[in-house]
Amino acid sequence: MTPVGEAVVTRARELLAGAADLVESTAAAAAPMCGPLRLGVIPTIAPFLLPQLVPQVRMRFPKLKLALREGLTADLLVRLAEGQLDFALIALPFNTVGLLVQPLFEDELWIAAPEGDPLLAAKRLTVSPQTAGRLLILEEGHCLREHTLLACGRAQVANADGLEATSLLTLVEMAESGWGVALLPQMAIDGGLLEGTRLVARQLAPPAPTRTIALVARHSTARTAELSALAQCTVEMHRRRRSSRRA
Repeated sequence: MTPVGEAVVTRARELLAGAADLVESTAAAAAPMCGPLRLGVIPTIAPFLLPQLVPQVRMRFPKLKLALREGLTADLLVRLAEGQLDFALIALPFNTVGLLVQPLFEDELWIAAPEGDPLLAAKRLTVSPQTAGRLLILEEGHCLREHTLLACGRAQVANADGLEATSLLTLVEMAESGWGVALLPQMAIDGGLLEGTRLVARQLAPPAPTRTIALVARHSTARTAELSALAQCTVEMHRRRRSSRRA
């Protein structure tokens, strides 16, 4: 198919999704918080948020049937635009032009290095040029890759040999093997990503790099009640987990 043909097909799918939203608006008004809800989640959020979020949503809204799909941000947003998903749970910054965006909370990026690494001895940890030169990154397509590059001002990172991780777990294994250090989301650290490893995570000095966890939907969505409810559940769960960590 030619590029023009692909653009026409994509636009047609988006128009069909908008039409479906219009039809769905009547059903949503009559019976909110019911039926299937298709949620896309990126892999650097899914394993650390969903195990607690899904049971809470099912308990509070038993008639709402969550159907989950994990994928990279760009793919999820395409599926969202074409009507294959209702919402997507992603991390910003990312290009969300044309979408309804509901920011939820800030997720700091912490530095992780092997126990005894000289980097951990610093009283004030920052992403200095020296630290940036040791940073490992995820492969192209992961938004955390861009967040890491943004945190170090897109300075040279430790992938000079083309070494890039396919997942957070691989990133941790690479750091534990001494290939470099990593910036990891606090939610992943709170979720036990480093348990059983010899890596130590340290908070960076302010202003620490962060990513914004957000729910996104089509502007034409008829499911604004579900969007608000899911956002509230997520924020409340995050606050409870953070409070329990401080206790």
